[in-house]
Amino acid sequence: MEPIIKIQDYTYVLPEERIAKYPLPERDASKQLIYENGTITEDVFRNISLHLPENAVMVFNNTKVVPARLLFRRETGALIEIFALEPHVPNDYQLCFAETESCEWKAIVGNMKRWKGDSLRFFTSDETLEKIDLHCDMVENDGRTALVRFTWKGGYAFSEVMDHCGKMPIPPYLKRDTEAIDYSRYQTLYARFRGSVAAPTAGLHFTDRVLKDIDGKGISRETICLHVGAGTFLPVKSDYISDHVMHTEPFEVTDTFLARMANLPEGTPVVAVGTTSVRCLESLFFLGLQMMEKGKLDAVKQWDPYADYDGKYQDHSMQEAFGALYKYLKSNNKKSLISRTGIIIVPGYKWHVCDYLVTNFHQPQSTLLLLVASFTGGDEWKKIYAYALEHGFRFLSYGDSSLLKRSE
Repeated sequence: MEPIIKIQDYTYVLPEERIAKYPLPERDASKQLIYENGTITEDVFRNISLHLPENAVMVFNNTKVVPARLLFRRETGALIEIFALEPHVPNDYQLCFAETESCEWKAIVGNMKRWKGDSLRFFTSDETLEKIDLHCDMVENDGRTALVRFTWKGGYAFSEVMDHCGKMPIPPYLKRDTEAIDYSRYQTLYARFRGSVAAPTAGLHFTDRVLKDIDGKGISRETICLHVGAGTFLPVKSDYISDHVMHTEPFEVTDTFLARMANLPEGTPVVAVGTTSVRCLESLFFLGLQMMEKGKLDAVKQWDPYADYDGKYQDHSMQEAFGALYKYLKSNNKKSLISRTGIIIVPGYKWHVCDYLVTNFHQPQSTLLLLVASFTGGDEWKKIYAYALEHGFRFLSYGDSSLLKRSE
């Protein structure tokens, strides 16, 4: 049953000056709020290993942000920005990035009213980029998003075209243009697979030094890949969360990852690095249930997890669910599982996988704040955010971090 939640109950006053407009000079110099069993303390992020449970497994999202904002010009001189969201033809990310002549993308179009459907040419005064001769044509337009076709010359892979022509899609609430620093700092050190149009920002604080300390404590590190969509920035405009349409995002996990999670000793703490890792991990539990009960897989829909808490969901462990997915891959001779999730996690959600969460501080009235509220239980989020505001923490994507232990 969909929970009845007023979004107005999940707001707080966030002064503009508390939004971090730029990253700190050192990634791991950010402040870290630690919340456990109702108690709040703080430290520097580089000491996070001191606050993590021993013998835990820590799950990172290794998606890579692509420079997805492309500025085109009509013959009339009007500038049109194409924000490439997700590949359509080919619909596989890696295949699409490897294309050398054309590809189609789902996109958000800036200044849409001034585009009359004519072919657009990439706006540049750089002779090198002129040789690429990048064009964009409208395929479809539903009023909210468009389907566009990119064509170019020179035999470049589309990943190279984006690198040459695109801008890093920093969050709109930073209220500034993309700058040189964003190309390195709006990206995790362990980013590997291209596809996100927003960074999994909890991971921005990690350095090689911090990862070495985590390894030294005997904590195992695992990776998933969920490509973060622009929907992560969409505000909740409805009065009740039940009327909000959650965005969907694609993810991929390997058979090795599923096997390791399926064989974790009972009680092993699972630490999710970021809300994107949370969405993937909790969605995998429900995919595992699908496999056990229906023998087939479907994308996880927004309200699927709220259907039956008193019955079937309580009868299975995380290990069983992940084990079912691993067996499915093995029986179909697959090395990875690719799916999508539209899961929304709000107060009333029953947690199945994640025990600890590393995350930044989120916007008022956002689905991410609701996730934190669900994770910490009751009104504990209010205490956490009040402490952060009173003790000089920096907020949002380039802001400080928190380490939260889930309420029982």
